[in-house]
Amino acid sequence: MKVYVATDMEGASGICRFDQCGRNPELYEKEGRPLLMGDVNAVVQGLLDGGADEILVGDGHSGGANFIPQMMHPGAKYFTGIERPGPAGGLDATFDCAVLLAYHAMNGTPTGMMHHTQSSLAETKYWYNGIESGEIVQSSLIIGHHGVPVVMVTGDEATCDEARRFLGDEIVTVAVKRGLSRQCGILIPPERAHEMLREGAAECLKRVDRCRPFTMELPIEGKMVVQTDEYAEKRGCNLGTKIDEHTWVATFESALDIYKF
Repeated sequence: MKVYVATDMEGASGICRFDQCGRNPELYEKEGRPLLMGDVNAVVQGLLDGGADEILVGDGHSGGANFIPQMMHPGAKYFTGIERPGPAGGLDATFDCAVLLAYHAMNGTPTGMMHHTQSSLAETKYWYNGIESGEIVQSSLIIGHHGVPVVMVTGDEATCDEARRFLGDEIVTVAVKRGLSRQCGILIPPERAHEMLREGAAECLKRVDRCRPFTMELPIEGKMVVQTDEYAEKRGCNLGTKIDEHTWVATFESALDIYKF
């Protein structure tokens, strides 16, 4: 059993503010990175308990290099660093399944802690084939392109609700907190959350045959809206056509192209 673990940071246990995820360098180093590694290690251990033979953990938050080498669980390998060659580095069709760890709800979700899609500063929103989508869908499309199903998603309650809506009820979801507003909520202490993550990771490997890769009909018609004037003025896109001051559209022949938007 070969498992890919895609990570973000906002959905990690113990995290409730953007400052912990990079806006405040001191809090990012003292809290954000260690809290993320705690969740990563719990999931890796759970996957091993569930029978995983090979685990690759991908560093997906912001510009990369979020992992702390001396805290890495020895039972996995890690894709990390800056100047990454593309999304979900190291992922290919040889993997049996994937986990989305420490994810968050899409931009505009009222009870989603630190809700956003790609940029909380630009307040970007995305649609694919007419369906508003967040980073859960984006990552699942990339993973699904390789024929790999997502079997587990972790984050806050809103994240888990969004994951089941798009990926189905067969996946395992682990909610480590409940959002009350964008940067406030009820947290499960990391020590307890890690127990839940280990249990969920062991369980999700029993569901691989019941989950299907997430795909959309090709070509994918994409739309992006930048809601803040400041970022709309300086937004540069590799693909797409600007149709008004805040909106771009594009057609993608492959799911692998959606992050070029």
